[in-house]
Amino acid sequence: MKTKTIFKFIIFLLVSVLLKTSLSAQNFNGVDEAPHDISYYRENMVAKPLVKVIYGRPKKDGQDIFGGIVEYGKVWRTGANEATEVKFYQDIVFGDTKVSAGTYVLLTIPGEKEWEVILSSNVDVWGAFQYNPVFNVASITVPSNKAESVEIFSIAFKEKKDKINMVLAWDSTRVKIPIEFNIKEQYAKL
Repeated sequence: MKTKTIFKFIIFLLVSVLLKTSLSAQNFNGVDEAPHDISYYRENMVAKPLVKVIYGRPKKDGQDIFGGIVEYGKVWRTGANEATEVKFYQDIVFGDTKVSAGTYVLLTIPGEKEWEVILSSNVDVWGAFQYNPVFNVASITVPSNKAESVEIFSIAFKEKKDKINMVLAWDSTRVKIPIEFNIKEQYAKL
């Protein structure tokens, strides 16, 4: 009888250890300090999207942003963590360059008065560490403006006829990136 009890106890311990190991393997990471967000541009609420941006949203937290933690004259991932990705659902014009529908990484080189904005075909990269100009698809230079302070980095769209501006906002800096497309052409295909 004693042997059966010891055997049951050993089995119980083994099962307990295996269950604890299995359960602890299922632990999930905590919430990221700079969570990702998605910003869409649609002509209206029921239309298919024309542009989708997936980006990390870092917080200011009292830091000096541009010229501080985001250095002037250096390539920035335009957000936090993974590089910011932009998906165009139709061909667009970016500056003077026609860009085919598809997914690209959006990189920027901030300056005090203007920024260089780059679309790169090198996707699925972390940060700007793997930036290589050989993958540049298009590049434009846009002015940097001042506005009310925004605590968390944000990307939104502002509409203007057949053009939109992708607006980057963080701290007191605003950058408007013009994107041209032909809405009428897209809806004629539906």
